[in-house]
Amino acid sequence: MTRSVWLKADDAVGDWDARRKRITAGLEAGVDWVLVDAADVERVRELGDVNVAAFTAGDAKVIDEAEPQVDPDVFVVGKDGEGDGTVDLPTDFSGSADLSTLRRDDNRAEGAYVRILSEDYEAFAEEAASEADYTIVVGEDWTIIPLENLIARIGEETDLVAGVTSAEEAKTAFETLEIGSDAVLLDTDDPDEIRQTVEVRDEAERETLDLAWAEVTAVERTGSADRVCVDTGSLMDHDEGMLVGSMSRGLFFVHAETAESPYVASRPFRVNAGAVHAYVRTPDGGTKYLAELKSGDDVQVVDVDGHTREATVGRVKIEKRPMFRVEVEFEDGDRVETLLQNAETIKVPTRDGRKAVTDLEVGDELRVYREGGARHFGETVEESIIEK
Repeated sequence: MTRSVWLKADDAVGDWDARRKRITAGLEAGVDWVLVDAADVERVRELGDVNVAAFTAGDAKVIDEAEPQVDPDVFVVGKDGEGDGTVDLPTDFSGSADLSTLRRDDNRAEGAYVRILSEDYEAFAEEAASEADYTIVVGEDWTIIPLENLIARIGEETDLVAGVTSAEEAKTAFETLEIGSDAVLLDTDDPDEIRQTVEVRDEAERETLDLAWAEVTAVERTGSADRVCVDTGSLMDHDEGMLVGSMSRGLFFVHAETAESPYVASRPFRVNAGAVHAYVRTPDGGTKYLAELKSGDDVQVVDVDGHTREATVGRVKIEKRPMFRVEVEFEDGDRVETLLQNAETIKVPTRDGRKAVTDLEVGDELRVYREGGARHFGETVEESIIEK
């Protein structure tokens, strides 16, 4: 599931100056969506590149009557209408103006906004979800129980967006029922809270990998090969690196060049990842050949405990260098290998701590990510394959 952060910035926030400050803080933090009134869409577009959702003019008016000069990505019904309680809910939802707008043949409205004021509004949100691509629900006195109910009932009918006022509430929304909402609608002016909510989103999206120990069975000098350094746009910590390897079923953890040495300055944005043929793991769980990487691509960064995040490739350096062939064996006898540059700056995690490839010995144990299945254009497939 891809999580997202929406930022509420309609006229309830204040005048345009107050809204602009909130939106700017959101853009700097990296929010995915901004929810504004239709009249502000063009101004938001001028502030930066972000998805824009816009409230319609109200339940009794069709969208076209208040159409902005610049279209939003999504129109949202419910403000000043039935969704927020301004207009009473009809006894029979078939007579709902908000739902009628969602059902229009031109499908200009793809989002619904509902304040959960009672069980009736919870039922109304459920009905709206059957028509809307995005269903925004804002709890009042009760927040968790209605959200649990909607997550359980709506399933994959819509993207469920839960209203929150803090990063802590966003974390709860993303974890509710172990499934969580697809997104949160954040209502705050605090730049730190906005930034922390984006961090919560990122954390919720990260997978944790089970890294295994495998025993080194061979460390051999080979000839030269075209070696790839992956320089990212992010600084990596001392315990972080990437997963690379010659065989798809076993990827070696290789540390980023964070260590200082008497002869070479640290390069904490870089992983010296091996030869051009090797795989590197990507954030979507796939792989790419090192030779394929280019500026702007995403790669997965992992720490020695298996926690992951993504980084953007800034540059790829390919140079001919002398190499080592490193082979390891798992407890069940399966063996995998890779080529790594013969240089003291390339470090791998062992049971005895971080170690240079040049110091590796048979019997050392390395961190390796083991994965079943073969690879076809970077995707895991269930088929028989022999790699040697």
